[in-house]
Amino acid sequence: MTPAPEHPDPPHDQAGPMVRPFVMAGGRSRPVRGGFDLITQVMATRPAPAAELGLGPEHLAIMRLCRDAMSVAEITGRLDLPAGTVRVLLGDLLDRGHVIVQEPRPEAEVTDIRIYEAVLNGLRAL
Repeated sequence: MTPAPEHPDPPHDQAGPMVRPFVMAGGRSRPVRGGFDLITQVMATRPAPAAELGLGPEHLAIMRLCRDAMSVAEITGRLDLPAGTVRVLLGDLLDRGHVIVQEPRPEAEVTDIRIYEAVLNGLRAL
């Protein structure tokens, strides 16, 4: 009988990044409130408190980042977190009234021809 090859446990720094966002989101994959498209603009309604029951350091970091309006994509990049995790955290903040959001206008409402011309000019410049 051939012994099974030994596979050492991976170092914690290799396994941790996948577990940590899951824990930050409380095991949730969807926000309790809101949809949060990547271009949704988010703005804090008040300064981040030093601490608040039920809010982790990432929640507070989002509030600090969003003193001025910032897109979900920007928040994701600045915090170096997966978009799904950021959406869950934003849902918590929205539910508590700590942030307001401005959803993008549906495409059907975009009727300004200048927007389309700018896109075409940008594509032609490539």
